[in-house]
Amino acid sequence: MASLPRMYHALLAAFAGAVIAVPMSGMARPAAVPAPAPAHAGPLPPATAGALADRYAASREDIRAAERMASAHGDLTRAAALRAMAEPDRSFLTFDGRDGGRTVEVFGDLAQAERIAVLVPGSDTDLDRYGRLESAAAALVGQLGDKSAVIAWLGYATPSTISLGVLTTGRADEATGGLRRFVEELRAVKPAARTSLVCHSYGTVVCARAAADMAVSDIVLLGSPGTGYDTVAELHTPATVWAGRGATDWIANVPHFRLRFMVTTIGFGPDPLSPGFGARVFDAGTGGHSDYLKPGSSSLAGIARIISGDTHDTRS
Repeated sequence: MASLPRMYHALLAAFAGAVIAVPMSGMARPAAVPAPAPAHAGPLPPATAGALADRYAASREDIRAAERMASAHGDLTRAAALRAMAEPDRSFLTFDGRDGGRTVEVFGDLAQAERIAVLVPGSDTDLDRYGRLESAAAALVGQLGDKSAVIAWLGYATPSTISLGVLTTGRADEATGGLRRFVEELRAVKPAARTSLVCHSYGTVVCARAAADMAVSDIVLLGSPGTGYDTVAELHTPATVWAGRGATDWIANVPHFRLRFMVTTIGFGPDPLSPGFGARVFDAGTGGHSDYLKPGSSSLAGIARIISGDTHDTRS
């Protein structure tokens, strides 16, 4: 393991580089594409086929309004992405095209679901790069099979990988309230379903910040840089906390420290796979940082077993 001084200097370098990168990454963010405020918002409807169909149709109108504004702005790439999202086979509970996008999309039949996974993405996830989250959710619901739903929750402004934000809990703190409210509403309309959080990369920081007393069965941390906490006990969650990392995931090379500066803290503390953290470690296969929910992978199969409660052969 590298010495503390070496890690300290490495993180200082990352901190300085991120500060330099912030203006550049800010200019490139898709938040620059204008979009109208959503006309249809509010708490989740009853989880009946009719009520959900009405909600999906209303969100489709919000997407189409955003597509028209993107077209008028001259951003044909964004407009094309939004047209795909507005297809009749897509099922968005909420859509807001402003500031890079906030979306909640359902994969599977939520009305009939007995198992629900809420998928929380990490950095660089927005409307222009939504396909990765969409593909991951589709693969997971396919692995889970009937009576299951996966909800892709893009409910916050994710940080850029090359930015100060990805080194601190700031964006995660902003996301916490929204994730907690969504899970509470979901539990209210689907109280009998087994509900889990599946959290990837920086999304693991979001889930950890929101975890306290959250009524979910499992919290699955994938490719985590750390959670901002020293132990599972500090999350104050009744859920079983799982952690997995692919054998070729570059996140394994990220130093697991927290350094406090005058204005901020960088780093997220202990490795969630370390024995002292206290998570249940599962076999996440041989894949890289973006491969956890890849169709046909052993990690996808293991995550599906956790969500289903079939964990007798899941631990590594």
